[in-house]
Amino acid sequence: MIVRLAGEEDLPGFLGLAGQVEHWFGPMVDDPGFSGAVVEHISASKALVAADEEQAGQPPLLGGLLFGADAPTFRIHWLVVSERARGRGVGGALVADAMKRFVTGPGTVEVVTFGADHPGAVVSGARVFYERLGFSPAEATDPGPEGGSRQVYRLAVGRPAGVVNRPTPQAS
Repeated sequence: MIVRLAGEEDLPGFLGLAGQVEHWFGPMVDDPGFSGAVVEHISASKALVAADEEQAGQPPLLGGLLFGADAPTFRIHWLVVSERARGRGVGGALVADAMKRFVTGPGTVEVVTFGADHPGAVVSGARVFYERLGFSPAEATDPGPEGGSRQVYRLAVGRPAGVVNRPTPQAS
């Protein structure tokens, strides 16, 4: 599996992933707002995909992630792993790559996921997934387009890797 920045050629793959989760999130595949958001994230180099190692032809994507990096608050706007790849570390690899690539300093990473009472909360494994990555449940937020409950999850992040505190020179 490789994780890489998404390109324009990945739009059909994102729509294919969206089609697998419309029963939880409401219509996306035919929604111009959704495809516009994907294209916008791709153009801004804020979209990642996970794919099988390059082979002949173009296999369907294993997963996709749309990210927003407005320090000090960073946001996972959308993360989906294909049905065939769930439980194989794809989501964790996408989040880890996004954290290395987009998180620039101390702050908070936020994601909105299913509320505890949403039918997809357990079946999708999303809440447990984020908790295993160190995110904590926070306040409830507006319901999703299908009417289901949603909740914010947050993760406090420190300095990016490789950044060290340098002592401030003392006046003598």
